[in-house]
Amino acid sequence: MNKQKGSNNKGKASGRGTGNSRNTSYARGNAPIKKQVVTDKPKSAPKNSNPGEIRLNKYIANSGICSRRDADMHISTGLVSVNGKVVVEMGYKVKLEDEVRFDGARVNPEKKAYVLLNKPKGFATTTSEGKGRTVMDLVANATSSKIKPIGRLGRNSLGLILFTNDEDIASKFTNSKNGVPRLFHIELDKNLKHEDFTKIREGFKVEGKLVAVEEISFIDKGSKKEIGLKVKNTGSTIIRTIFDYLKYDIVKIDCVSIGQLTKKDIPRGHWKHLTEQEIVNLKML
Repeated sequence: MNKQKGSNNKGKASGRGTGNSRNTSYARGNAPIKKQVVTDKPKSAPKNSNPGEIRLNKYIANSGICSRRDADMHISTGLVSVNGKVVVEMGYKVKLEDEVRFDGARVNPEKKAYVLLNKPKGFATTTSEGKGRTVMDLVANATSSKIKPIGRLGRNSLGLILFTNDEDIASKFTNSKNGVPRLFHIELDKNLKHEDFTKIREGFKVEGKLVAVEEISFIDKGSKKEIGLKVKNTGSTIIRTIFDYLKYDIVKIDCVSIGQLTKKDIPRGHWKHLTEQEIVNLKML
């Protein structure tokens, strides 16, 4: 029985290193398989790779405008420019700091984000480090996009601040002619005199510059110390300018609305993402 089994195995490779098996083994069909050599050396980076560059179609897709495939189509038709020059080359790479425009509009390589914060006291409105507690600490987990505060509130002021990476929205706030209306609840150290109320409503000059607000009113069911001021400036400096000039001390500044955005359902120190409708409304201001 043993001899018969041995005869049936003639001509079949046992793979046990006979004289002809020099560092190779044979699989079905007698095809040689080379031994794999494993090394600890890391793969070298592809030539011409640059971690600071990104493909143009991905840059556009990251902005949320369209998919990479659609971006390629738009690039090929000449709708995309980089640093003022039209680019139609597939696979073209750009740096994050390059100026990329799609159909004339500036493209942000990040998805646009809109975060509304109800700021508490004690936080500076700045993106700079070394300023103690800042509003950036409060929205640190809101989004991975590089948002920044639009408009300013003093460290001890309260209320709404909008954060975004949308340059078109940011420009609305900084536009001296149009701007975005913001409503403030102001509390003073004493009752506001009627003549001062009138002066604020009609506008007046401080050091040769006109100081004017959109609206002024007393707060319903409040004392004459509490007023509402609607302004279009990006900060609260104008408020302090007005009341310093008129010899009032400010007890509280609270931004209660930005355009149609309000503090509803946003507790102090919390934030929310704007809805699609709120974004549309803000763009239409």
